[in-house]
Amino acid sequence: MFSNFIFFLVALIIYATSDLVDQAAVHDPSGWIYSLMLGILFVLICHLNFKYIILRARGRSFARTDHAISAATSRLSVLALVVFAANIYVYRLNAAFSHIKLFQVIPTLEAVLFLGLFVVYLVIVWNAAYKAQKEVYLQDVSRRNFIVSNLSFSLPALLPWFFLSLFADLIRLFPYGPVAQFFTSPAGEIGYILVFLCAIAVFGPVLIKTMWKCRPMEPGIARSRIEAVCAKAGLKYADILKWELFGGSMITAGVMGLVGRFRYILVTPALVNSLNEEEMEAVMLHEIGHVHHHHMLFYLLFFAGFIACNFVFFEPMMLLLFIAEPFYQVFTFLGVEKSQAHPVMICVFLITFFIAYFRFGFGLFMRNFERQADIHMYRFYPDAAPLIRTFYKIATLGRQAMDRPNWHHFSIAQRIGFLEKCQKNPALIDWHHRRIKHMIAGFVLVLAGVFWAGYSLNYGRLQPAFENFIAGHLLFQQMEVEPENADLYVFVGDYYYNKKEFSRAEDAWENVLRIDKDNVHALNNLAWLYATCPDEQVRDYEKALELASQALAISREPFILDTYAEALFVNNRVPEAVAAAKQALALAGDRQSYYRDQVERFEEHARAL
Repeated sequence: MFSNFIFFLVALIIYATSDLVDQAAVHDPSGWIYSLMLGILFVLICHLNFKYIILRARGRSFARTDHAISAATSRLSVLALVVFAANIYVYRLNAAFSHIKLFQVIPTLEAVLFLGLFVVYLVIVWNAAYKAQKEVYLQDVSRRNFIVSNLSFSLPALLPWFFLSLFADLIRLFPYGPVAQFFTSPAGEIGYILVFLCAIAVFGPVLIKTMWKCRPMEPGIARSRIEAVCAKAGLKYADILKWELFGGSMITAGVMGLVGRFRYILVTPALVNSLNEEEMEAVMLHEIGHVHHHHMLFYLLFFAGFIACNFVFFEPMMLLLFIAEPFYQVFTFLGVEKSQAHPVMICVFLITFFIAYFRFGFGLFMRNFERQADIHMYRFYPDAAPLIRTFYKIATLGRQAMDRPNWHHFSIAQRIGFLEKCQKNPALIDWHHRRIKHMIAGFVLVLAGVFWAGYSLNYGRLQPAFENFIAGHLLFQQMEVEPENADLYVFVGDYYYNKKEFSRAEDAWENVLRIDKDNVHALNNLAWLYATCPDEQVRDYEKALELASQALAISREPFILDTYAEALFVNNRVPEAVAAAKQALALAGDRQSYYRDQVERFEEHARAL
């Protein structure tokens, strides 16, 4: 079920990157027909997949059938993302709503509408999977409850995005300019994102328990046992809730909330009915272990890290992908223009980064955190037998494969095996705790380094060099398209001059003059280069004056007069340089201080003669 978190957030990325596609594109009404036909085909594929699994289930072990159902659900969920992307990128269904005023004012509402379309595709998958799931281990769960449980369990993943996006929409409507200006600045955006994440982490459990329709657990033996364990471990909590996940048929428990006043312990009826007193205590100690080791605080940091990396790296990444010419050659071969391929590449990159970050990075921490929570019971008991018995019960009663891990949990067999190793060698417990600390420290260091690099590229001291790098690549790519465009060579010269590659700048500007001998920009810049270049091998004072004179004959702009004055000065024609510099100062609309400094420099030299 945790995979649904990833699917929902990937769908959000697909929708968000649709804004990068040409907004002038007009929606073709036939797109609705194609979308409907694609949806019908998707329904058929889902139905046939699970029908085949049910037929193959006869004579198979429950473990193999469970694996087949899980694999098919994942495959079809990925296919749902592909179908959703086709509706957004190919059929441009969202363009049909672009004229609606409400969506223009509050774009978050349109995003919710289209995420609802993706929910429909997931419901199709869950509906098709229901019969197979029921035959394996959901005998007492209705179809409606199965679908609603899947949906309600996944939706909280979108809460941070929804509130942040809605707040950003409302800020744009705020009538007081300075406030809106602050919140749209980098510091303002980072500030309110951190505030929202903290608020959701603290108060989110109150909303989530409502979405999951959790009710306070009634007084009785089971509740008293849980309360006793929490008192023994010193856990503060707001309430113990009955978690009716999949009709309460799943044998599981959970804890959510950073702050004791808003922390809730969740217990399913199946767990209460299946475990004895020792086993229930072991499960509660596992959940208390998550709180004791601050795992939820780290999850908040992990999500904040993802948002921070996106914040500082999104624009540089867009630019880097735009100059990744080899990829566009593939798209050109497929008949896709660069303007359309670019948003697709951004979407693919973001999804790849997202999956790598959460599926592999987050998954690595989650698996090891679960193991750390398992061994928490050794703080209270020397023997983990009750927890091991619980794992066997979960596998047997829940008909789960003992040896099948997933991205966020080790397999039941692996978890039992580690507990047994810790039983024989208690030093493994401290070793695992140290391992977790080293992992967290490494993650924080890498995250800080990545954020610093991204911030420097976007806003800091690396920004000018990065922009020059991008500009140079864009320039050279365009030159391949327009090799006879003299203006492009002018910019190439400027690019090399800024990089202090003076010989290359000279070659570029000379190329301009071969194509267009009266190009003022090239004449002026080349004259300035010959007059002031730090490299003596490039300097040529006589040629500088010749080129500056040609430029001045075409145009008497202040910057051209300034170059002419500099050329006169280096050729020891100082009085004429003073006169030209004064003309430049008289014509200058801006940079008055620069031109005044030039006049004073030339006059001071003239007085010294």
